[in-house]
Amino acid sequence: MSRLLLCTDLDRTLLPNGQAPESAGAREVFARLVSHAEVQLVYVTGRDPGLVAEAIATWELPDPDLLIANVGTTIVSSAKGRWEKWTRWDDAIAGDWSGHSTEEMNGLLGGLFGLDLQDASRQAKFKLSYFTPSGPEGLALAQTTRERLSQAGIRANVIWSVDESIGLGLLDVLPASATKRQAIEFVMAEWGFGLDEVVFAGDSGNDLDVLVSPIAAVLVANANEDLRVTVREQAKAQGWNTSLYCARGGALGMNGNYAAGILEGVLHFHPEWGELLKDAT
Repeated sequence: MSRLLLCTDLDRTLLPNGQAPESAGAREVFARLVSHAEVQLVYVTGRDPGLVAEAIATWELPDPDLLIANVGTTIVSSAKGRWEKWTRWDDAIAGDWSGHSTEEMNGLLGGLFGLDLQDASRQAKFKLSYFTPSGPEGLALAQTTRERLSQAGIRANVIWSVDESIGLGLLDVLPASATKRQAIEFVMAEWGFGLDEVVFAGDSGNDLDVLVSPIAAVLVANANEDLRVTVREQAKAQGWNTSLYCARGGALGMNGNYAAGILEGVLHFHPEWGELLKDAT
C-alpha cells in the first residue's frame, strides 16, 4: 500500500457541524483509514490548538500526527500528550509583518466600519480574525483591509469567507507566506512527501488556496454551491482541474458529505485504498 499524507480541514469538513446530514459510520471508516501505518494525518484548520483538542474529545476524532492551526500560521506536533510548536515555521513567516504585533496590526485597521474583532481564542501570534457582514459589504471590507496593510508596508494574506451557520463573514489576516497551502507544502518538504502522496479535503473559502493548486484536493459535497462553482472555474483557469475532485456521493454507499466526502476523494486519487475502505464499511 502506498503511503499517504492526508490533510483535512475540521469544521464542516471532517466535523459534521453543518446543516447537511452525515453518512452513518463515515467517521468510523475515516478512523480506520488513518490508523493504517502508511497514513500520516494532518488537521488543517482555523482553530487554535486548544479548540482542536476540544473538538477531538467532543467528536471522538483520531489524534493527528501533526496540526496546522490558525489558518496555516501555526504548526504543532504531539509530543508526550502536549502540542509542541514547530518554531522553524514561525521563523519562515515572521518577516512578512515587519515586526508588527497583532495589537499594532489591529490598530492599523481601526475605524473600518463593519470589521468586528473576534474573541481572544480566535487570535494568534500571526493571525488576526474578524467578523464582517456576509454580503458584498464584507467582500469590500476585505479589499480595503488589503489596501490599508499594503500601504503600511506589510505583506499580508487577507482571507474572506462566509459562515452560513451564523450568517456572518469571516476575515483572517495572516502573513503573506502563511497560508494553508504553504504550510502543507512546508510539511511535505520536511517529511519528504511528493505531490502524488498527498490529499487535502476542505469545504470553505479559507481552503481555496489548497483546493485550487497542484495538491490533490477534494471539496466535500456539503460545501456551498457558490464555492463549488468558484473552485471549479479557478481550477480550470489555472490548469489544476485534474488535481481537484468535487465529492458528489455514491462511494462506499455514502452521501459525500463531511468524512464521507474525504473518503470519496481518497478513493478517487488513490483507488488502491479501496479494498481496505470497503472492508471497513
